[in-house]
Amino acid sequence: MAARVRRLVAPYPIRYTRARRIVKGVSMAKDSKERRPRAETPKGFRDYFGAEVSERKAMLDKIAEVYHLYGFDPLETSAVETVEALGKFLPDVDRPNEGVFAWQDEDKDWLALRYDLTAPLARVAAQYRNDLPTPYRRYAMGPVWRNEKPGPGRFRQFYQCDADTVGTGSVAADAEICAMLADALEAVGIPRGDYVVKVNNRKVLNGVMEVAGVLDPSDPEKFAHERGIVLRAIDKIDRLGPDGVRALLGEGRKDESGDFTKGAGLSVKQAEVVMGFTSAKRDSGDATVARLRELIGGSVLGAEGVTELEQIAALLAAQGYGPDRIVIDPGVVRGLGYYTGPVFEAELTFEILDEKGRKRQFGSVAGGGRYDDLVKRFTGQAVPATGVSIGVDRLLAALRAKGRTGGDTTGPVIVTVMDRDRMADYQAMATELRRAGIRAEVYLGNPKNFGNQLKYADKRQSPVAVIQGTDEAARGVVQVKDLVLGAKIAAEASHEEWKSQPAQVEVARADLVATVRQMLGRG
Repeated sequence: MAARVRRLVAPYPIRYTRARRIVKGVSMAKDSKERRPRAETPKGFRDYFGAEVSERKAMLDKIAEVYHLYGFDPLETSAVETVEALGKFLPDVDRPNEGVFAWQDEDKDWLALRYDLTAPLARVAAQYRNDLPTPYRRYAMGPVWRNEKPGPGRFRQFYQCDADTVGTGSVAADAEICAMLADALEAVGIPRGDYVVKVNNRKVLNGVMEVAGVLDPSDPEKFAHERGIVLRAIDKIDRLGPDGVRALLGEGRKDESGDFTKGAGLSVKQAEVVMGFTSAKRDSGDATVARLRELIGGSVLGAEGVTELEQIAALLAAQGYGPDRIVIDPGVVRGLGYYTGPVFEAELTFEILDEKGRKRQFGSVAGGGRYDDLVKRFTGQAVPATGVSIGVDRLLAALRAKGRTGGDTTGPVIVTVMDRDRMADYQAMATELRRAGIRAEVYLGNPKNFGNQLKYADKRQSPVAVIQGTDEAARGVVQVKDLVLGAKIAAEASHEEWKSQPAQVEVARADLVATVRQMLGRG
């Protein structure tokens, strides 16, 4: 009897234990459920949608045409380089994260996303030096990444468009880059009078700093820190004005927020020599060059730079690039330390309204110069090079501000779906339109509500909708609706105009392509 009782009661604690395990499993599953990721773009990055991508591509295609005409070849390099190849950000701490997105791979090598398109070019020029022509002329377009603090209009990923000539020290290469930059700006829709390409020479500035006592030709590293502050100060003269720059050349400057920036520590006399350089621009190129010759005194390096400026000006003038397009301007410094000779910058001179409705000039959209020592890091031999980089996003923003973007933002023709079982017929219509070179798509959402199909077409900015129900199919016709004209009529046209130019017409199925093309043409 006792055994029988044990057999009867034994299952209950087993089932109870099993139930506890099940409940515990559910509880644990709830506790360990992963939090849903937030759908947001990382800080400092952004997404680009249809119209923006199309506009950028259209602009870059026009620039590429100009570069191609000048004999430059396209080059695409990896987005990832070794930190050693990037050079400027060699690790001196555990992680080389100054300005770049870097990581260590399984082989213990440090890799980083490229921060510009010039450093990869230097690596390519060294790696393939026995295969590439000399000089090597290339252009490159693509995104770059900088691990910097983002701000309004300042992103950690942005596009650049570069053109460089590697392997010649002739200033004719520098002059050619300036001419090509002017042509590229005009090609994308910036007319003469709305831009100026400014040209200076780092050798001239070094000559001035030699006179000021902050450069020793026999010891290039001496006063390097002070020279860096001087360069950055001069580069800010448009924003800070002469007094602000003068303060940075001296003991330092306190801004409106109270933050203090330590200066170069120059004496008043030294600072005035540098300030004379910032105000050396005259009404003509010849007068500016004459003033620069006065400022560089007996500096051999400075005299070499002034002569190069004269040669560049003469070469450009012979090609018809006068001061209405390209000028000599001592105010151009370019912040990067690897420039060794001519430097240039493209500035847009037209006014736009800022977010507060105030007028302001758009400013710089491109810059570059000669960098004869960059490839030398790899080869040990001097390899002269010069080039320019266009800030793609900035130039595109300028074109938008002036209403000069050239990208086609028109959506596709929408073939609506009236009968699910006739999808093959609708696909055939779209294929016929595409073969005629007309962008088209079939609505692939739920076709039950026809109004939703037209709402979809509106979101897609579609110019035309094609409609064919069972009745139209039986009669061999289609309805073609001009969505652009329909919206215009609904907004402003009179009843008479509506009757004289209807937005929707019925045509024979065979006339579909011709009718759509006619509607697109009048849009």
